[in-house]
Amino acid sequence: MPACEDKSVADIEDIFGDVFSQAERLAAKPDVVPRVRKRKVEASKVQEISPPEEVQADSIIPGTQKIYLKTWGCSHNGSDGEYMAGQLASYGYKITDNDKDADLWVLNSCTVKAPAEDHFRNTMNAGRQQGKRLVVAGCVPQAQPRMDYLKGVSVVGVQQIDRVVEVVEETFKGNTVRLLGQKKKDGKKTGGAKLDLPKIRRNPLIEILAINTGCLNQCTYCKTKHARGELGSYPPEELVERVRQSFQEGVCEIWLTSEDTGAYGKDIGVTIVDLLKQLVEVIPEGCMMRIGMTNPPYILEHLEEISKILKHPRVYSFLHVPVQSGSDSVLMDMKREYCVADFRHVMDFLREKVPNVNIATDFICGFPTETQQDHEETLKLVEDYKFASVFINQFFPRPGTPAARMPQVPGQEKKRRTKDLSTLFQSYMPYEHKLGERCHVLVTEESTDGQYYVGHNKCYDQVLVPKKDGFLGKMIEVEVIETGKHFLKARLPQDGDMYTPSIAQPLLKGQVSGAPEQVALQQVSHGTPMWMTIAIFGIVLATLCRFIYIALQHR
Repeated sequence: MPACEDKSVADIEDIFGDVFSQAERLAAKPDVVPRVRKRKVEASKVQEISPPEEVQADSIIPGTQKIYLKTWGCSHNGSDGEYMAGQLASYGYKITDNDKDADLWVLNSCTVKAPAEDHFRNTMNAGRQQGKRLVVAGCVPQAQPRMDYLKGVSVVGVQQIDRVVEVVEETFKGNTVRLLGQKKKDGKKTGGAKLDLPKIRRNPLIEILAINTGCLNQCTYCKTKHARGELGSYPPEELVERVRQSFQEGVCEIWLTSEDTGAYGKDIGVTIVDLLKQLVEVIPEGCMMRIGMTNPPYILEHLEEISKILKHPRVYSFLHVPVQSGSDSVLMDMKREYCVADFRHVMDFLREKVPNVNIATDFICGFPTETQQDHEETLKLVEDYKFASVFINQFFPRPGTPAARMPQVPGQEKKRRTKDLSTLFQSYMPYEHKLGERCHVLVTEESTDGQYYVGHNKCYDQVLVPKKDGFLGKMIEVEVIETGKHFLKARLPQDGDMYTPSIAQPLLKGQVSGAPEQVALQQVSHGTPMWMTIAIFGIVLATLCRFIYIALQHR
């Protein structure tokens, strides 16, 4: 049996493995006497429960409280938040959008940039000031669990989201719980929690599917690596089954997500192409799949096959390939493992092979070793390709990363370079040539201003359509009547066709995916689950019988 100081121990269950059966453990439970002793454990492996505080909640009957859940960051984090909400709702907790009305806050954080972490920390402080019980999750506490402002707060690690109910229960009891271990199978890291857990989709029409976690890179500026770690992929058969289940629940669009979708499978002997070929076979007619972000080194290996998949009628001709800089010198200091010529090859090949392909990219302005000449090379790359979608980020040094220890570019200079690139991006109109074009659009959501429905055409351009009953969840033929910097506006022509791609009725907003139907419907109506009603009735009846017994004893 490994010693408790063993660095490989991620959770208490790892100490025993399969030495004892479940029946033997339960039989011995009454004889177990806990003994407190101090020990030193690596921060990233810690699992601890502090002594209980005085409970302030009105009730600690499991599942009777309201929970507010907020998520920052990427679509992978969004998927984790949906899974946590689904498990809590299935257990009986009411998920609320009203933070002031909630008994406990679950805050699912992002560590990519300093502003996101600042907002997360400010929200924590606001919760403390309001006397809310807090559970934090996501990349911030996973990467730096010993931060001062995280002391005394329960933590759900990025690979422990399947245990969020345990953590919330203990937190309501006044305990502080921290679960930060990794999921492993046969000694190897896996993709994470099971994919068939209950979840509440933010949008019932879209399934966000994390195909792997972590990555193979060592980028000098990246803090996410500290949280998500090395690559861990889900087996293809589990992902295919999850996609099938999603379509059976009325989903019409799949988003594949991870820290690097191109690296998928390298740890388990398969490739992203192998997975995509299996997935397109189970996508119903009219439904669509969006491939997530991939770094250039991995797509270079599969350009020919990827181009064929992007042309598939049920796959968006869209790819997110972050280049980060137009300078080879900066890319080397970032440890990005490719050069600008590699990225240009990806762009040129896909634009030649895939009609109207839409490739989005990212840039970091003001990296510590970036010179004015490097910055001008970045501007030249944008001028040459005139990307329709560009994510421009001012460099923020993240604690613990190599880039944070480098001499920094002055703040005003970083702002100037960021403004330069933003001005260049705003100077051209990428959609003007599409005015008058007819295309099919899958309508999946409402615009932020509430004035339109939003759909996407084959190359994943954002298309605004009239907000009419019956459009949401439909594949409709439209004509583009206006173009903007970030959108197309369209109308439905008289001879345009429209049909429903979903093979089942979509779940209602807030309904639990993967849970028994009766539980899901109870959550939608926000009623008290039947099991909880019976439990409360039993407690009340037992208490009443006890009072009667005591009264009879004293007659």
